[in-house]
Amino acid sequence: MADSVSLPGGAHQPLVGVIGAGHGDGGTLHDLAYQVGALLAAQRYLLICGGLGGVMAAACQGAKAAGGMTLGLLPGRDAAAANPWVDIAIPTGLGEARNLVLVRSAAALIALGGSYGTLSEIAFALQLGKPLVGIHTWQPLRPGASGPDFFQVETAQAAVDWAIAQINARS
Repeated sequence: MADSVSLPGGAHQPLVGVIGAGHGDGGTLHDLAYQVGALLAAQRYLLICGGLGGVMAAACQGAKAAGGMTLGLLPGRDAAAANPWVDIAIPTGLGEARNLVLVRSAAALIALGGSYGTLSEIAFALQLGKPLVGIHTWQPLRPGASGPDFFQVETAQAAVDWAIAQINARS
């Protein structure tokens, strides 16, 4: 299965990327990211993210609380830089270039808030045709386009449902 991780015993677990702000607001986005992580774990999806703070930490914390697994692709070379809820920390040493690796690795992506790093991940996802859903995030418009190029929702449940439906439709 593409966009999945092989686990001991030969099982495959699909990867869903959670992308967003590296510095949390401690409010709505944090709560939404936590819920996204918990909902993904409840559906047995493995969460892949940039492994640092903010949205990434909140999503990982939610996934761990629900019994899930998390994978963090770190920009630097120090695995200890990962947030405490990352199960598998991969220090890439790639800086922001790790954003492309994250997007390529995910079967679908959920964007929450974010700054320019998140915008780059959104652009990579759109370029590669990856299923992408957003909650309170960028809405880039191409010249001449009538609206955003990806689906936007308001709740964690809607985002997870949409991402899972896209994964199922492609498999």
